[in-house]
Amino acid sequence: MTRSPKTRDKAVDPVRAAARDTLRAVRTRDAYANLVLPKMLRDRAITGRDAALATELTYGASRAQGLLDAVIAAAARRPVDEIDGDVLDVLRLGAYQLLRTRIGAHAAVSTSVDLIRSEMGMGPAGFVNAVLRKVSQRDEELWIDELAPSIADDVIGNLAFRYAHPRWIAEVFDEALGGSAGRLQAALAADDDRPPVHLVARPGLITAEELALVSGGEVGRYSPYCVYLPGGDPGDLDAVREGYAGVQDEGSQLVGRALTVADVADDAGRWLDMCAGPGGKAALVAAIADIDGAHLDAVEVSEHRAELIRKVVRDLPVEVHVADARASGLEAGFDRILLDAPCSGLGSLRRRPEARWRRRPEDVPGLVTLQRELLTEAFRLLRPGGVVVYSTCSPHPAETVEVVADVLAQHPDAEQVDARPLVPVPEAGPGPHVQLWPHIHGTDAMFLAALRR
Repeated sequence: MTRSPKTRDKAVDPVRAAARDTLRAVRTRDAYANLVLPKMLRDRAITGRDAALATELTYGASRAQGLLDAVIAAAARRPVDEIDGDVLDVLRLGAYQLLRTRIGAHAAVSTSVDLIRSEMGMGPAGFVNAVLRKVSQRDEELWIDELAPSIADDVIGNLAFRYAHPRWIAEVFDEALGGSAGRLQAALAADDDRPPVHLVARPGLITAEELALVSGGEVGRYSPYCVYLPGGDPGDLDAVREGYAGVQDEGSQLVGRALTVADVADDAGRWLDMCAGPGGKAALVAAIADIDGAHLDAVEVSEHRAELIRKVVRDLPVEVHVADARASGLEAGFDRILLDAPCSGLGSLRRRPEARWRRRPEDVPGLVTLQRELLTEAFRLLRPGGVVVYSTCSPHPAETVEVVADVLAQHPDAEQVDARPLVPVPEAGPGPHVQLWPHIHGTDAMFLAALRR
């Protein structure tokens, strides 16, 4: 007889149950782990060290999925697509604990067996036990030696496997980094690591120094608004709850700041954020606009995301427009335009661990078309002497330098401005654009170009 969910879950570890249920939501509903897990932890009153462990297991298993699946398939002697999805979720959690944490093998295996037994009975539990015991016979390095392509014959394939990236993404990184195996390894390793939390201090409300003091964090290296949070839930901070600060990668902060410091003669204070949802960059730009006496128009095609913008820019000089930015109906003549274009998100994979396994190469061409159309419209809306800052959270050349080159070729009245003085980081590249990297700057892999009409 099948037991009720409440009865079934009594014997299982609630921390691992939360991780399992999050992985299941990601797999079955295309959910995002960073949205599902925090709410689940709150609803189940999982806090402190237990919450930290649930986060580590969930994000870690999501991030390493490709490597884990190869190991599981070898240990089970069958492809993972022949394994029941609910069983596979638990196998991934167990394999991650065995290969990439200091959790003892007995605890990793027994808690995984309990998760399956509580829901599916002894048969599947025996299968999980056998597979994970086989996994535990080798450490990660030995499994990589057995399963990864030879580094002598296939450097990119070996590094992609070792650092849990689809091969096509490793190839994109390799192209963007100029074909250096050493740089590629450093980039993939940084992308495979757990990222730190970056806070943004809202200009005019709190300084980075004050935010560091009240949060126990450290002032950032590059953005004058950034604080590195050493640990804990940023949502527990009074400064975040009260709107004095937010969670935002330092690279994104640098993009927003670049728009506001670009040289624009006779700035009349008409600023535009063309793709503003969910509002992080808009909030930073709007806070600076408030100080400078400017006004920001923020365009977002989704009503839901537009509402998120309204919440974070309350009491700031912002008008939110729900429209397709390619046909917003706004009157031309803007002084500064931020186009943080929809993109593949390959530059933020460390913060969205499941995304690397969802994206496909065939996703990119449609995004590139959209990016070109948006940048073309940005030039139409820009006044002579104004500046467009074009950014993507992707280092893919097709989404970055190639989009800029194509649009510049269509607009003889456009020129590319050297963006490096706008972004105070070392190793910003040869210019005129800036490409940030996790392994160099500790930020997401943000791309930024500045163009003047």
